[in-house]
Amino acid sequence: MRKLILLVPFLVAAAACTPTEQGAAIGGLGGAAVGAAVAGNEVEGAVVGGAAGAIAGALIGRAAEGRNQCIYRDEYGRRYTAACPRGY
Repeated sequence: MRKLILLVPFLVAAAACTPTEQGAAIGGLGGAAVGAAVAGNEVEGAVVGGAAGAIAGALIGRAAEGRNQCIYRDEYGRRYTAACPRGY
């Protein structure tokens, strides 16, 4: 039962939709685990570590989302994202 309880948060993290959400979930879980293990107060350590891990994970996931995507501007000044030209 204990293994199932530990496994459920990782399954939820893997089921997140975008790489940003996946990074935030995995980073938050990892940060909370490390924070609880290292800090003198387990609850404070988990909260601070989880927040820091979620922010870092979201930033890393966000960077992975935009691969091979370029931002273009049309004649009306609107911005849109599309695949980059080949070899770019």
